[in-house]
Amino acid sequence: MQTSIRKQMFSLAIPVVLSSFLQRSVGIVDIFLVGGLGASAIAAVGVAQIMVFLVMSISWGINVGATVLVSQLWGADRKGEAGKAAYQAMLIAALAAVVIMVIGHLAGWKVAALLGANEEVQRILYDYSKIIFTFIAFTLFINVLSGIMQGAGDTRTPLYATLIVNILHVVVAYPLIYGKWGLPAMGVKGAAIAIAVSECLGAAFLFTRSLERRYIVLSRRLEMRLTMMTIRLGWPILVDRFLQNAGSMMFAKVILLYGTTVYAAHQVGLAIEAISFMPGYGIAVAAATMVGQSLGAGRPDEAKLSAYEANRLAVILMASMALLFFFFPYLLLRVFTNDHEVIRYGILYMKIVAFAQIPLAITMVLTGSLRGAGDTGFIMFATIAGMWLIRIPVTALLATMFNASIRTVWSVMILDWLVRMSLLLWRYRKQRWERLDL
Repeated sequence: MQTSIRKQMFSLAIPVVLSSFLQRSVGIVDIFLVGGLGASAIAAVGVAQIMVFLVMSISWGINVGATVLVSQLWGADRKGEAGKAAYQAMLIAALAAVVIMVIGHLAGWKVAALLGANEEVQRILYDYSKIIFTFIAFTLFINVLSGIMQGAGDTRTPLYATLIVNILHVVVAYPLIYGKWGLPAMGVKGAAIAIAVSECLGAAFLFTRSLERRYIVLSRRLEMRLTMMTIRLGWPILVDRFLQNAGSMMFAKVILLYGTTVYAAHQVGLAIEAISFMPGYGIAVAAATMVGQSLGAGRPDEAKLSAYEANRLAVILMASMALLFFFFPYLLLRVFTNDHEVIRYGILYMKIVAFAQIPLAITMVLTGSLRGAGDTGFIMFATIAGMWLIRIPVTALLATMFNASIRTVWSVMILDWLVRMSLLLWRYRKQRWERLDL
């Protein structure tokens, strides 16, 4: 059984890893494409990406609620109900998109002013954000539809959709930004239109496939029981994501106290560390799907075995990355920068985070396993404990009151992940996985 579970784990995880990489590349490519328009254009697009990243916390809440519900109903061979639950999740996403669109139009462009950006950046962001928020529904739909499909055990179709979005994004953005192939030069507006067009087609592709494969079953009436269950499962993840993102911003402010060079090393280090995150995230999604389906089918022993295999694979992969980070940091950093000071601090950062990779791997997979079981509330509690009771207050005190070195401040990240890992291990061993009333 372990061999078959391992094979299924890989088949589910690999497409998710590739999808994550492609999703990250959309933002990177957008910055790269507008680079020729100057620093103000880059800054405006960067601020817009921060705004979208924050509002996607809502989308992730719906995504996880749908994934848990669909996976357990799918495992129980109640695919018709799973399809209805998926449709209710799409209705929630549509309502959330309308609210986000209105708020984005009214206040989104003002974020640049709050961050202290100059008038030119504010003007560019105004034009860019209006287009982005007008079509924000497609961004949410792609995320929620991907969660629905992952709950049903289909991680390949979201990968194909992400590939379509990436290719179309580049094909449409370049000529619209710079006026190539007979099209008008629209600058940053062109980049926003390209995102809207590519994500519209990506969402349409996923929705069509969902209908064809009965992942979504259309219904004329609102299924309040399924809707409320999706919300109940999803809201802790919404809060969890928001707190994690807000905590990361607060931690960045602490790092900025040590100067631009240290902050640059921190950002480059995070980009490199993402190489390790992506396999762990893929395995965590696979664990959520397999645990959810096993529990839905009434096979708790198989759910535990799936969680064990997921942890084992994640630890092996991320421990290997830890060795790479510790022994070859210079080679990795040199790919991103040739600034000697940034590299010097970056080497220190990479050696420290190498020790965080194993607790991070276990935390990510346990999070996925507990999500699959429907225990989303405790995950939020673990994030609050690690990020807001340990990392933020301890590093702020060390930096401001005790003038601690950046080595000490960065080392607190290890303590954060150890606390989260310990809490989630305790919860997992209690085996108080929720029995969803399906």
